[in-house]
Amino acid sequence: MKPFRRVSGPVAVLDRTDVDTDQIIPKQFLKRIERTGFGQFLFFDWRLDAAGRPRPDFELNDPDCAGAKILLAGANFGCGSSREHAAWALQDYGFEVVIAPSFGDIFATNCLKIGLVTIVLSQAELRRLMDSISGGTFAEVDLERQLIVDPDGREILFDFDPFQRECLLNGLDDIARSLTHEDALLEYEASHPSRVDTTALGVSAA
Repeated sequence: MKPFRRVSGPVAVLDRTDVDTDQIIPKQFLKRIERTGFGQFLFFDWRLDAAGRPRPDFELNDPDCAGAKILLAGANFGCGSSREHAAWALQDYGFEVVIAPSFGDIFATNCLKIGLVTIVLSQAELRRLMDSISGGTFAEVDLERQLIVDPDGREILFDFDPFQRECLLNGLDDIARSLTHEDALLEYEASHPSRVDTTALGVSAA
């Protein structure tokens, strides 16, 4: 997982509450076995009409949102079913940070596992941030200092779980965290002989 410290880039606003994972990535696209390539299907039913043409009234189809790295969203973002693909699709589309008043718990966990940063702001603070966004404006998110810099230069502090922050800053997913204890794991394995008779299975002990 790539370490995350800060990002500065265009901001997209999706001012909708209770956006569920089925809208983030519809079920018909869950057949892929790769973890990449889901970005093209992000918000598929909202972004495109029945003929596959972009809907001009959908927020992310605004040309000013092109290349957005930061997404501002409404409360309870990522609710619904626990599909990991929702986080994959957002990251594959180009988002590195999602900011909302609240998130679906499993969705937020899935984001952490791939390095997609989810930040909780109060409804009032988020509204003020959304109101500062106009076409093509940039903002900055700094996880090291735990602050957001809005387009007007105003700094907004945010809370973040210390353990999750350290994982993101150092690019540690579940496997990488386990490997930080590799020496202890190897020592444990060496001191506990196998309980399986590998010779009976035709497997070399080496």
